[in-house]
Amino acid sequence: MKLARRIFLLISLMVILLSITGVNRLSELANFQLKPEIEKNLFNGLPGSNNQILAVKIDDSTPAHPQIGVEDADLVYVEQVEGGITRLAAIYTSKLPPLIGPVRSARISDLEILSQFGRVGFAYSGAQSKMRPVIAAANLENLSAERNPPSIYGKDPNRPGPVNMILKPDLLLERANANPKIRIDTAITSPFIFGEQPAAVAITSSVKVKWPSARYELRWDVESSKWLIYFNDKPKLAASGLHLYADTAIIQIVSITPSIYGDKFGEITPFSKTTGTGKAVLLRDGFAYPVDWQRNLESDVTSWRSADGKDVKFKAGKIWILLTDKPPVLAP
Repeated sequence: MKLARRIFLLISLMVILLSITGVNRLSELANFQLKPEIEKNLFNGLPGSNNQILAVKIDDSTPAHPQIGVEDADLVYVEQVEGGITRLAAIYTSKLPPLIGPVRSARISDLEILSQFGRVGFAYSGAQSKMRPVIAAANLENLSAERNPPSIYGKDPNRPGPVNMILKPDLLLERANANPKIRIDTAITSPFIFGEQPAAVAITSSVKVKWPSARYELRWDVESSKWLIYFNDKPKLAASGLHLYADTAIIQIVSITPSIYGDKFGEITPFSKTTGTGKAVLLRDGFAYPVDWQRNLESDVTSWRSADGKDVKFKAGKIWILLTDKPPVLAP
């Protein structure tokens, strides 16, 4: 009996010792839960979902300002069109604003630009008749105003034509997705590599880009840590009042040549070639980095590399890519 009591006391003591040392660790392991991986948007590198890719053609002439919904785009291309002015291709994958506009017609450069992102939904007002077969053959879904009702592509009575067409993107995608013949991709791979700032080079406070009839300037704002965008020497404001900005901007030097297309006024449509190789300037964190770009095929995503051949890292957030055939002017 005494032996049994001693054994019981010994076992009790061992249990107490284990509770002080190992059992607590076992308890911690039992209660340990893996943190769920946070989904990041592949186009902006920020936490968020990856939705269907919608590209919208937006007028960038002076009467088109202030533009609607551009501030919600993950990626914006600026390209030259007839008369030396610019037009935007705004790409949405994370968030759709209620309205986008003013929506304008497609250009031949858009087809090559967009083909690297998969089968995107392409929203625009219309296209030159000669271009329509080319659009039909492209790897994209034609979601133009020519194929959708005025309830989706409406007119703003407070804006003059032709800069008054405004898109309701949620209704557009809802109608498209109801059609089993339409397929719009979601992003499955990132077109950019996001990461920490590369080794610092000379500080840059301002970068100016010029086309024959349009001027852009990106000014580094220390307070917001963003590149604020100026258009024709004025702040580029959205209709919401927000000063449009980029977290990362690329001035991509491309070949701009006359195409076989033209507008109704007889102006020749320029073509900005975004396949091949070339030079660029990457802006992030108040610095300008010289980079090389390469895109062998239309279906390839553009690669951006430093002089030593390493991939350059983009800052997560809004990305603007300005296509020009002239080097930008940098100010310290």
